[in-house]
Amino acid sequence: MSRPVRLALLAAALLSSATADAMDDFMRASSSGPLAMTFCAKNSDGSKIEGGASKFCKANGYDKHVAAVEASFAAAIAKAPANVRPLFKRDQVWFNEMIQEAAYTVEEADEAELRQNMTNVLRQRATVLDDLARGFGRSGLTGGWANAFGGITVAATETGSYRLDAELNSDYGSDKHWHCTLTANVKAGADGWLAGVTVPTQPSEPGAKPADPISIKLRRQGDTLRVVILASEEQWSFSNDPDCDRLGQVTGTYFASAKQNGTDKIDTAFVSPTFDCTRPETATDEEICADPDLAANDQRLNRAWKALLPRLDEATRRGLTDDQRHWVSAQSLQYPEFLHPAWEKQTSAMHYTVFGRDRLDSLQRERIALLEGFDDKRAGLAGTWLAYNAVIRITVDKDGSVDAQGWKWSQADWKGGCDYEISGDIKGGTFQSSEQRKNPDTLERDHGMLVVNRLDDVFARKREGKNDNADDEAKCKRNTTISSTARLFPAKPSEDIDKPTSAIR
Repeated sequence: MSRPVRLALLAAALLSSATADAMDDFMRASSSGPLAMTFCAKNSDGSKIEGGASKFCKANGYDKHVAAVEASFAAAIAKAPANVRPLFKRDQVWFNEMIQEAAYTVEEADEAELRQNMTNVLRQRATVLDDLARGFGRSGLTGGWANAFGGITVAATETGSYRLDAELNSDYGSDKHWHCTLTANVKAGADGWLAGVTVPTQPSEPGAKPADPISIKLRRQGDTLRVVILASEEQWSFSNDPDCDRLGQVTGTYFASAKQNGTDKIDTAFVSPTFDCTRPETATDEEICADPDLAANDQRLNRAWKALLPRLDEATRRGLTDDQRHWVSAQSLQYPEFLHPAWEKQTSAMHYTVFGRDRLDSLQRERIALLEGFDDKRAGLAGTWLAYNAVIRITVDKDGSVDAQGWKWSQADWKGGCDYEISGDIKGGTFQSSEQRKNPDTLERDHGMLVVNRLDDVFARKREGKNDNADDEAKCKRNTTISSTARLFPAKPSEDIDKPTSAIR
């Protein structure tokens, strides 16, 4: 969305929340956080050390290695273009987060091998940063590229075709580490990306099946290389390739390693969203700036929003504006919540870059499908209805019988949802539920909108703090105080609108 509209909606959404005085820290752009490495500046009990380093760090020489990493980063960031600098800062913050997590294990275990591994990781990071400092401004696609989690090499194989070799290795201590070595062949497509599939390692055991090839694509985004894995959650999180136990961090922004211009002619334009990528405000903003597709989605959203509003009646326009305000707020939460999924309690400190990008892209495309396919000519109840936090599909038979399937959700909370299974009949133009209770399901039109279970707001408030709900069977079984009420909008059929299942959003 355009910066004035987008920021106005986001500001209004934040001001209406309980945290109106400040944006939650986890939601802020990573590049706005502290860049200094902190694990040497704290004692094992977490207390801060003033003007020095912990005994543990001094004893193992980590304080000197940390100083070298920070000096190399300072030299590299000074050479980064303005629109890439936030992404480079984010990469360093992610490295620091990984090292901080690993340091807990190294100090507690007190094993020589782990201590040496920590030394090697810090030395390697300083070397990588020195190489990246020389890489900004490099043309072409071929050569080495790196980020906090590993590196890739791109080599031309024939005109318009390339081979990608990647090795990623992230270690957060204990048993929280991902390693992945992969190869892929890609070729130029019509949309500016180079696309192809991975080449799975052949299994060594007789009769064993090789892993399935995974779709992958890459493209220059200004001074960075964007790589995106296109895989289901099961594919990227449970790979059966012996050389790649997890694909979870292949998707990412990679920076040129050393100045070695390629001879290939590749578009190095930076696809800009509708806001300033030199000053991203949220972690979601950063990811949109990092990815040409996400940036293009943002532009497309803005165009669709501007084109739709003049077509709507005043009541529907007000309702959609309020829904869009909530959607903008939810979008600002999207990437950080799925980058560190809290329900993965053992590995939530790790960076799920594939997951975060995939969910953000899905959320954008779903919204585009609503705005571009807004069915403002729809009469009656039948069809798909969508809101920032709910979806429902309604069918009406010739005899007037109604069946509705859908769900309502709270952002990234698998317990905060309601499954809609509504049935009834249309009599005299009004829906009547087949339920016989004090709080039956309702479906009613309000101008261009659909209101589901309007009365449930009142019943949900009455249930707050009460244990005896015998006289009112709650519609949201996982949390009885959540209301199933929703105001939704008519959407034409689209593969980008989620099926009404209760998956985490």
